[in-house]
Parts: sequence; structure tokens; C-alpha cells
Amino acid sequence: MGAHESIEHAEHAEHASGSNKKIALLIAIMALFLALSETMGKGAQTESISSNVEAANLWAFFQAKSIRRTVVQTASEQTRLTLGAISDEAQKAALARQIDDWSKTAARYRSEPETGEGSEQLAARAKHAEHARDLALARYHHYEVASAAFQIGIVLASATIITGMVALAWIAGAMALTGLAFTAIGLLAPHAVHLM
Repeated sequence: MGAHESIEHAEHAEHASGSNKKIALLIAIMALFLALSETMGKGAQTESISSNVEAANLWAFFQAKSIRRTVVQTASEQTRLTLGAISDEAQKAALARQIDDWSKTAARYRSEPETGEGSEQLAARAKHAEHARDLALARYHHYEVASAAFQIGIVLASATIITGMVALAWIAGAMALTGLAFTAIGLLAPHAVHLM
């Protein structure tokens, strides 16, 4: 190998080394964003599960309150029907008080704003928990797509170092931008793009 060939080989090696450093930096940046999107995805997944459990518990409580209200209303109505057949005034007065108590209890089962445990309040809380679940789930799906884009980008950038095909680096960069876009959508506007 002549001096001229040695110089060309050294220049090529130096150029390849500079390119490899840029690709390595691209890989490191994509790995950083991959870690962030994975962390946000796990957080969103956990939030969606917690909100789903909360919504299920609130709907179960709502059903229990509704059943209790129905039982009390039925007892009140049945007693009201038999009230006319009773001739003893003291007994009539006692049953009328009982009917009044049952009516108040049924109304309290329907709406109890001071405790938030009336069926109306429980339904509102359950719907709020469902909304939180849906929001977290939408975020989770976007973060998952972002993570996949970053992973594909890392693989393509790594392949660039091995093959020397610069086109793979450009595709890797495009995948990184796609990952950033889906991370931003998940964070700022999770319902803007419907994935699932």
C-alpha cells in the first residue's frame, strides 16, 4: 500500500469515525427519549388501572344504594296500601311515621351531598373516574407507539454503523421525530389521535 492509499484510508477512517460519533449521539438521544416515554407509559398504565378499579367500586356502591332505596320505597308503598285497612289510630300514626322515615331514607339514598354517598353523587364520581381512566389509557397508547418508534430508530441507527448506509440514519431520525410527536400527543392532547 502506497503513501497515497494510506492517506486516503486514514481520511476515510476519520470520516467514518466522525459519522459513527454522530450516529452514537443519535442513539443516545433516542435511548433517553425511549426511557422517558416508557416511564410516562407505565405511569399512565398504572393510573388507568387505578381509575378503573375506583370506577368499578363506585358503581358497585351505586348499585348497593339503589337496591337499598328500592327496598325502602317498596316497603313504604306496601305499608301505605295497607294503611287504609287499619282502624286503630295509634297504629295508623305509627305506620305513617314509619312511612315518612322510609321516604326520608330513600331520598337520602338518592342524594346525600354532605357525604357524597348518595346514588346521584356516586354516579358522578364514577363517571369522573371513568373519564380519568380513559384519558390515562389514551396517553398510555400514545406512549407505547412513541416507545416503539424510538426502539425502531435505535435499531436502524445501530444498523447504520454496521452497514454504513446513511439512509438508515435518516430513517432512524424520522422514527425519533415520530416518537417525539407521539410522546407530545400523549402528554398534551391524548384524544387528538385515536389509536385504539
